[in-house]
Amino acid sequence: MVNIAVIGYGYWGPNLVRNFAATGGASVTVVCDQNQARLDEINKIYPAIRTCTSVDEVFGADDVEAVAIATPVTSHFDLALGALESGLHVLVEKPMTSTSDEAKKLIEVADAAGLTLMVDHTFVYTSAVRKIRELIDDGRLGKLHYFDSVRVNLGLFQSDVSVVWDLAVHDLSIMDHLLNRSPKSVSCTGVAHVAGQPENMAYITCMFDDDLIAHFHVNWLAPVKVRQTLICGSEQMIVYDDVDMSEKVKVYDKGIILDDDAKYQRHVGYRTGDMWAPRLDNVEALALEAQHFIECIETGATPLSDGHAGLRVIEILEAAAASMVNGGTPVSLPGNGSHR
Repeated sequence: MVNIAVIGYGYWGPNLVRNFAATGGASVTVVCDQNQARLDEINKIYPAIRTCTSVDEVFGADDVEAVAIATPVTSHFDLALGALESGLHVLVEKPMTSTSDEAKKLIEVADAAGLTLMVDHTFVYTSAVRKIRELIDDGRLGKLHYFDSVRVNLGLFQSDVSVVWDLAVHDLSIMDHLLNRSPKSVSCTGVAHVAGQPENMAYITCMFDDDLIAHFHVNWLAPVKVRQTLICGSEQMIVYDDVDMSEKVKVYDKGIILDDDAKYQRHVGYRTGDMWAPRLDNVEALALEAQHFIECIETGATPLSDGHAGLRVIEILEAAAASMVNGGTPVSLPGNGSHR
């Protein structure tokens, strides 16, 4: 049995408590939050769970072996480092840290202590993304050409981070998991329509080797909620619509046919086949993620969304922020190879 403490009981904390409480091999022993009113809610729903307002009580507790951190990103590094230095396994909300240097430090400390460090890239564990990963790994799509994502809605405006760090982190984690490679450069343009506030809309482009390109549109100022990703391969294409409750993933047997003729110009033809929607399970992504965290602690296995995955996403976010400041000038990344 792995005893877990949850730090932060705001928006995401209740979901963590609920899922870990229902996870076999796990027990939530402590919930920590600075807001006493939130802790009073815990006492009503889970009277057996101890509550506190100081993380020192968590780090020094004899009945805590792991922590799940669901606090603002600016606090992630200090809390995760304190937990690791106290000998505790860590699951931390995304983005993992505010900077890549902080992420590298957490990875170093976790590796040296033999502790599990995992990032809450929840979408990696959804049935839709797991199915898409299966289709890509099976070679059904052929050579990948592009990854195009739109994540827009009206609000919620953030005052401490731009829309890139708030929304794009979701799709960047999906891309990182599915494409099995890192981009060689990132460019980004964005605009703040509210004076004195961070950018509320942005366009990010990631360039890879072999003509693979990824593009992301994130926006807090849209009239509708759109959560759609297109993944194009040489053999098949996928439309992933997270808002569609019945057919989140659709696979299209469509593409182009190149007719090479030495005497004439190259002709482009079109191939149109069937569309099908694979069956997806109804297991909650966070439930799978919670179980995966426990299994990694017990077996020493590397999490799907480990510290290195968190670092790669942060490096892209940093590059996008630097590019945005310089009017979209591409920023090179340290590595562009496979990472599985």
